[in-house]
Amino acid sequence: MRPRLRGVVVACAAMAAGAAWAAMVGAQDVTTTADEERKRFLAEDQCYVCHQEEDMLPEGFDDGDVHVQHGLSCAGCHGGDPASDDEDVAMSKAKGFVGVPGKRQIAEFCGRCHSSIDFMRSYQPRIPTDQVAQYNTSRHGQKLREGDTNVADCTSCHTSHAIHPASDARSTVYPLHVPTTCNHCHGDAKRMAGYGIPTNQYDKYVGSVHGTALLENQDTGAPACNDCHGNHGAMPPGLTSISQVCGTCHVNNLQYFSATRMAEAFEEEGFHGCEECHGNHAIAHANDDMVGTSGDAVCLDCHEEGDDGWESAAAIREQLRTLTTTYDEAIAKQGEVQRKGMDDVDIEYLLKDAHQSLIQARTLVHTFDPEKVAVKIDEGLAKAKEAVTEADAAVEEFYFRRRGFGLATIFITVLIVALAFKIRQMGRG
Repeated sequence: MRPRLRGVVVACAAMAAGAAWAAMVGAQDVTTTADEERKRFLAEDQCYVCHQEEDMLPEGFDDGDVHVQHGLSCAGCHGGDPASDDEDVAMSKAKGFVGVPGKRQIAEFCGRCHSSIDFMRSYQPRIPTDQVAQYNTSRHGQKLREGDTNVADCTSCHTSHAIHPASDARSTVYPLHVPTTCNHCHGDAKRMAGYGIPTNQYDKYVGSVHGTALLENQDTGAPACNDCHGNHGAMPPGLTSISQVCGTCHVNNLQYFSATRMAEAFEEEGFHGCEECHGNHAIAHANDDMVGTSGDAVCLDCHEEGDDGWESAAAIREQLRTLTTTYDEAIAKQGEVQRKGMDDVDIEYLLKDAHQSLIQARTLVHTFDPEKVAVKIDEGLAKAKEAVTEADAAVEEFYFRRRGFGLATIFITVLIVALAFKIRQMGRG
């Protein structure tokens, strides 16, 4: 490298390193400044200072609370004068001190800020401001207005003095924590006794397909309690809404089901759509054995041998079995191709198409129509069989190559031996 060019490269590297260092230091300065600002803010808030000195801070108090982070002191909720260290002045009603609100006032207490569009716009414009209105429509809000102080209010879910955004892993309403938060009340047999509500929902949910995805696999996109029951307007899904709740995620399943005679029959009989076959809190992972006329098939709960439903269920199950058997055979043969080191790219594409058809066929089960299911089954079978043929051809080519390699090896060996003899004869001559 030329000296001048080397100098330019070194200078550029130094500038880049300097910029990175400045950016890092700048980020640290912002964090440090924010932390120092929070500490300064608390040090000047006489409510906090006094309660801390007297060891009287509220249970669970977290100075990282979202309100503290945004400069809202104790007086922001409780009123009073946080600038005075005189208790009579600081807690004077003339200064707006309201103290601790009663159970029935908490929703409106929080709503003084959270229901104000103008106020919330200054802090977080995206936060909805209809939470109190929603709460009043919920079963919790309805019971509270009737005088039942045993129900949940804002603080039951969000806490009082350790509130964090739902996106914060420390929050009690962070997706992974929602089931536990709800279970604080709904898992309490004594608290639920007066409502006739079972207390085993959490245990059922933990073992369900949804609970496994959320709690074991840490998939925060998996549904928790609030995804089905709602947040502030929480209500048990009703007869006419439970399928719609499931359908917010399982869209095609709902559309297929809603267009069937089964949906009409369910409504006439007062059955819950999706729940009737899949359950609610203890939803198991769906599998082909749920369909058919044997074993644990849910079709047997309603249909008897000889009726149309029985025949349709048997036909659909046999179709699924045919495709899955052929697909599994193709997968096994692909494995053999891979072990032999042969090209399986085309086989992989065929298997993906076959698998997609299988998924679509399983979704079409909700039409309860063997003919509609057969369309996708036939598509998948064609791809799976082609994959089997391709795999067999690849294996045959492997053995053909090996036989050719063996013959070539023998020929070359004979040729070498012949040359050796010829060279020896020439040497003797």
